Amino acid sequence: MPTVKVRNLKNEEIGDLELSDAVFGAELNESLIHAAVRNFMAGGRAGTVGTKTRGNVSGSGKKLWKQKGTGRARIASIRSPLWKGGGNVHGPQPRDWSYNMPKKMRRGALRSALSERVREGNLIVLESFSLDEPKTKAFIQSLSTLGLEGKTLIVDSLENGNLLRASRNVKRAKVVNSYGLNIYDLLYHEKLVLSREAALELAELLDSQSKKAEEPSDHVAEETERPKKTRRRAGATEEAA
Repeated sequence: MPTVKVRNLKNEEIGDLELSDAVFGAELNESLIHAAVRNFMAGGRAGTVGTKTRGNVSGSGKKLWKQKGTGRARIASIRSPLWKGGGNVHGPQPRDWSYNMPKKMRRGALRSALSERVREGNLIVLESFSLDEPKTKAFIQSLSTLGLEGKTLIVDSLENGNLLRASRNVKRAKVVNSYGLNIYDLLYHEKLVLSREAALELAELLDSQSKKAEEPSDHVAEETERPKKTRRRAGATEEAA
């Protein structure tokens, strides 16, 4: 089970935190991470490009000259793709590029990326990222104190209004909550900062074993329903008798 130091905004160690081994101790799966990134980027494509075919461009449909006897090439319409201003042949059309990826695969990719950040030493856990006022200068000073000079992803509650307002003008930093964490942001940003609350929340969200334990199996559900049906049948038999 991986253990990390918990720090404050002064970069002082104030304790230890044991992270979930299922979420922060998973093996690196590059193919799964690659598939998750492709799925995320495909969902972000606009797909609004479109070209006009000969049925969409403006222009008369009248035949310009007779079929034979002019010495010129035969032509049917000015909207033909052979003419300037005519329609486009096999051009791109509006479409939805997104596709569904199994939830277990998405969560597995997140677990693999989070675990790799821990092994790299690029994960910092803070007791809380609380600022006294929503000032960009105070936010940048906090990042410098923590030694965060590159691209930084901060995972904390969206109710931390001072942090959100202080960080929105800093291009190299991004603030999300546990539910808004995605695989692209994890790979794009060099450093990952988690509050203690966010680390525990991520462990709860991404731990598949705990979710399986909470959900009753179909076999147990059938066993609990069978006695009810038996009692109903017995009651019906008594009424009929």
